[in-house]
Formats: sequence, structure tokens, C-alpha cells
Amino acid sequence: MPTCILAIESSCDDTSCAVCVDGKILANEVATQHIHEQYGGVVPELASRSHLKNIVPVVDIALKKAQVELKDISAVAFTRGPGLMGSLLVGGMFAKSLAQSLDVPLIDVHHIQAHILAHFIDEPKPQFPFLCLTVSGGHTQLVVVKDYLEMEIIGQTIDDAVGEAFDKTAKMLGLPYPGGPLIDKYAQSGDVLKFPFSEPKIPELNFSFSGFKTQVLYFLQKQEKLNPNFIQENLADICASIQYNLIKILINKLKTASQQFSINEIAIAGGVAANSELRKQLQSTANQLNWKVYIPDFQYCTDNAGMIAITAYYKFLKKQFCAINIPIQPRLNF
Repeated sequence: MPTCILAIESSCDDTSCAVCVDGKILANEVATQHIHEQYGGVVPELASRSHLKNIVPVVDIALKKAQVELKDISAVAFTRGPGLMGSLLVGGMFAKSLAQSLDVPLIDVHHIQAHILAHFIDEPKPQFPFLCLTVSGGHTQLVVVKDYLEMEIIGQTIDDAVGEAFDKTAKMLGLPYPGGPLIDKYAQSGDVLKFPFSEPKIPELNFSFSGFKTQVLYFLQKQEKLNPNFIQENLADICASIQYNLIKILINKLKTASQQFSINEIAIAGGVAANSELRKQLQSTANQLNWKVYIPDFQYCTDNAGMIAITAYYKFLKKQFCAINIPIQPRLNF
């Protein structure tokens, strides 16, 4: 009998449901919330309310697209953390109720581990061990992936994530939320070397982006005193310079990790994996250092239930189920 997993992802502001049969994603539906754009960032209470409205329709659409009925479900999976408490609770309680009503196992999934295992949805798939750089609005981590369910963090941000650095610097430039994709857009016609920014000297394989944001802020304040129209007249070059230097920080740490652990299988995951400069610098470095690079399809880079489903599939094979009363953990450890 096929192993059919229904997965729910609701860690932030996207409500998603996926259906996975024997390791193949048959449906991956996402309801995106646009209400947060007017506030310049995700409002947790509004996100929770939107999840409540979206979750049943999204599950219904996913089941129909996959041509699967509830009686066919082998297990129900959900994101346990990390994420926003209210958002996680909506997805978690729905998944628990569904699993209990169907009398099938419940599988809890770590959001970041799922981003990493998104590489096993489609071909080509990385070979173990591989290095994964996970980059998103909330996380920046370097992970050695030894097996599907065996991973070790070797470096992470000590303050802000790189995705947050993109969004916050975009806000300084007067760009709407989410600003990261807009910086990428304007950077296409800019000069990456026009405005140099120094790289933070953070020990070992860890990252820090708070100082970089402060550096950009002081730079803009100084230039605007000299020319009030500085941002407007130099937007493309500013975006290109910010993006180039942020990505350079990531690539340099990745190079160090590759040499330190003697691993040439390199993967990137998370929403920032869609960034064009990251892909450009990664491919250039791969050509120089003979790396094999893996990037998931765009729909599996941003928050989605497909990555939750594939992770749950590997946990199902190991019979790693959880109790119905397992608590949600917004700061779930890796």
C-alpha cells in the first residue's frame, strides 16, 4: 500500500498543504498573505487569523489536485517550529485533529531541516555528506548534512538573518515590504562596486548582519546630508552594492566551510536561495573550486508544505512519529 502523507506548513505568513505519495510530491498548494505589506513586516496576530481562513481551502485544493482522499492518508505532518507561535498553533492543531480523526500517525517536522531536505524532492539530488547554506528572513545557517535525518550546524548568525538584512536595508531605501526581491530587481542595472562596504569580521563559521545594516544606515545618512536626492538618483547602484556585499559574506563563509570539512557537494536552501546574485556568485565559485551545486526549484525555496512532506516521508520510513500532545515550539532547537 502506498505511503501517503498530508503535510501542513504554517510557520509564518504562508499557509501551505502538500500531498506526498512514496516520496513524490503530487500537490503543493500555498496561500500567500498580502495584508502585511502595508505594515512593512509580518504582523503575528494578522498572520494567525489569515491561517484560520486559509487552511481548510488549501487542504481541500491539495487533496483534489493530488487526487487523494482522506481515507488514503497514511500520516499527517506539520511544522512544529521554529516560527511564530500563533501561526504554528493553527497548523499544528489542524494537523493533530486530522490525524486523530483519521487514526493515523502524527509527524512533527523542524522547519529548517525541511528546507534542507527540499533538495530531495526533485533531481538532481546531493550526495551525502553535503554542505547546506540555509538563508531566509529568519535564519542563516551552515549545516553539514550526513544523512536524511542526521545534520550538524557548523555556523549560524549571532544576530540577524541575511533575509532580514535585505528587508531592513530596503526599508532604509524607502522600498516596500518584502524588500529583498526589490533590491535584487533594482540591482540588475546597478554597479556592484560603486559603493564598497566592509565585511564583518566574525570568528569561525558564524555570521553577523546587524553591523552591516548599521554601516548602510550611516552611509545613507551621510550621503543624504550632501545630496537629499542621493537615494533616488543612485538606487540601482546602492542596491547592487548592498546585494553584492551581503552575498559575498555568505560565499566567503561557504568557501571556508568547504575547505575545512573537505566537502564539494554544496546546497543552498531558503527564500534567499532565489536571489540572482547568490546564484551568480555561487556558480562562479563552483567553477573555480570544482563544487557540485544544488538549488531547489523556486516553489520549494520559500516556505511550503512540500518540504515538510518530504521530510515527514523519511521520518515515516524510520517510524519517527510523535504524540498527539506534543507542544509547539517557536524556538525549536535544531
